[in-house]
Amino acid sequence: MIRPASRLAATSVALFMLASPVFAQQAQPGASHLAVAREVAISSRITDAFNELPGPLLGRLQRMSVTSPEIQKDLDQVVTMLRPEVEQKKQELIDASARIIAAKMTEAELKEVATFYKSAVGQKYVQVQPMILDDIVREMSIWSQKTAEFIMTRAREEMSKKGHALN
Repeated sequence: MIRPASRLAATSVALFMLASPVFAQQAQPGASHLAVAREVAISSRITDAFNELPGPLLGRLQRMSVTSPEIQKDLDQVVTMLRPEVEQKKQELIDASARIIAAKMTEAELKEVATFYKSAVGQKYVQVQPMILDDIVREMSIWSQKTAEFIMTRAREEMSKKGHALN
């Protein structure tokens, strides 16, 4: 007779072995899959925000407290020298974004998305998306304020029915 714990262990091992090819396939997108994901990340302008990252990081180094002007001059030169290297390191973040996207979508799906972003309407969408997001954020703020007022009004009404006053 097989004990319940042994049966559970055997079942778990069998399920893991059956599922492991799926896990391996999802964890390791191929070079072409990553290339398309990178193209989507760049053409959708998701990576545009990364352009703003090096400046503050280098600026923090540049604003370090130094005791003499010649040290500040040397530090400024070092920052200037490091800027291209830091810009190159930004590619690591773009590559990480591509891996994230590739893990969420198949290569075929990403090819369709890339085609969309290359199209005239895709380019238009990329162009107007920041304005759309600004408008959505503004609407969310208005909605939040109105909904908070609604909640308080309704809560006061319901609490009043129960003999309680909310301020």
